[in-house]
Amino acid sequence: MSSTAGPRNVMPEAVQIFLTHMDIEKGSSKATLCSYEKDLIQFEEFLSTRSHSLSNLVEISVDHVRGFLAKLHGRKLAKSTLSRKLSTLRSFFKYMTRHRFITNDPMAGIRNPKQEIRQPRSLNVDQAVSLLDSKCGVEPEDKRDQAIAELLYGSGLRVSEAIFLGIYDVDTSSGLVRVTGKGNKERLSPLSDTAREAIDSYLAVREELGPALEETALFVGNRGGRINRRQVNRILARMAEEAGLQGGVHPHMLRHSFASHMLQSGADMRSVQELLGHENLTTTQRYTHLNLQHIMNVYDKAHPLSESGSLSRKSDGSDE
Repeated sequence: MSSTAGPRNVMPEAVQIFLTHMDIEKGSSKATLCSYEKDLIQFEEFLSTRSHSLSNLVEISVDHVRGFLAKLHGRKLAKSTLSRKLSTLRSFFKYMTRHRFITNDPMAGIRNPKQEIRQPRSLNVDQAVSLLDSKCGVEPEDKRDQAIAELLYGSGLRVSEAIFLGIYDVDTSSGLVRVTGKGNKERLSPLSDTAREAIDSYLAVREELGPALEETALFVGNRGGRINRRQVNRILARMAEEAGLQGGVHPHMLRHSFASHMLQSGADMRSVQELLGHENLTTTQRYTHLNLQHIMNVYDKAHPLSESGSLSRKSDGSDE
């Protein structure tokens, strides 16, 4: 006979044990733990409608998992969200099986939904130039904002990589920046000429933002501490608005734009992979769809049977 699930506000002991394991032994982040907890509570609530509970693990079968998955499908959730929830259940039941709370894993045979291949959204060259040209103020904040944008687009950095740069990581004389990427892996990235100029201009007024003597962060906020991701998002949003760009601009869009424009200019895939700090080439290959578009644009503008035109970096037709 099945057991009736307890009140929804009571977390089953098995869930508490798992979360404690992930927190103390695995050192999972607070965000990851909250995500695990939310997913498991949602599964518990589903089980309660079937008169079951994670308090009685031996009664949970693969059919319960499939029923939960079907319900999530009915809510039109993104496949990435479904995969995350299944990953949570997979980790949970794997732990329970390994520690002999159960002998049969109800996740056996359950596969994640096939993910849609989402093409990265990026700016075209005209839009990128307009964004970078939108910031021309003389205040320290203006020079900092310009340097951040130039660095994100000119070197293809992740926003996390940019905000964690130290003042000694950037060498504008050699045109290189030392970047610490995912997995604490270091790489050297080149600086564009405009990025070098923007960073030098910002460093000349950095002290006016009031950083403490011991503050080594390259980019600091208005209170003198290391700038954060939210502040960078706001900076780019303001720049996009000033440039008249619709749909908003976020830091990763500049990274996508960097990769796309490099490939469009003829850079080889391996070089772009190294510049982006991608572990796998398949990650970089997401950008290659833009090559065909670029080739077709060149064809339309240059082929004798097409309307003539010229490729340009700026909307006025110049190539400066």
